[in-house]
Amino acid sequence: MEDWVQRSLARWPNVPALFGWLALDRRGRWLIQGELISRPQIIETINRNYAADEQGRWYFQNGPQRGYMKLEYAPLVLRAEASGEALVAHTEARVGKVEAAYLDEEGALLLDTDLGPGVLDAADLDWALQRLESDEGEVGEAQLAEALALASGSATALSLRIGTDRLPLLRLDAALAPRLLGFVREPLP
Repeated sequence: MEDWVQRSLARWPNVPALFGWLALDRRGRWLIQGELISRPQIIETINRNYAADEQGRWYFQNGPQRGYMKLEYAPLVLRAEASGEALVAHTEARVGKVEAAYLDEEGALLLDTDLGPGVLDAADLDWALQRLESDEGEVGEAQLAEALALASGSATALSLRIGTDRLPLLRLDAALAPRLLGFVREPLP
């Protein structure tokens, strides 16, 4: 959090939190009452002051007031850097480490990172496909179909290579991701 936020929290510690106004869509865009936030200064401020509370509810700390985010999918939307070797969150924070990788029933890739849980932006699915591996070598459509057909919680025969790490790819239904990864999609007071 920025210094001005810390100072305002100290000065006004009991400002009620805001629920139901702010959201993060599947593409990593901020919304207020369903409308896209487009001003770069506001986006940058939200990016710098975005965090999670102890209950897994993600919020924007706007001075002394927390604005809790409704999440369309996950708290972070991840994108591959131009070099292809690192991931960056929609907040422009660089991912240092990916702890686990999951494939949902629709083929979305969910990653548990040092920044928090994030879904890979659909525009970077080719990046992920190039990094999928199996013991038999290249991953084809049949292997992907097999992985998608597995029950949630099952280990697939696939792994995801990120840098020097090779992470087992697990099947996880999107509806079960919040409980397993510790986040709340629709925070309530």
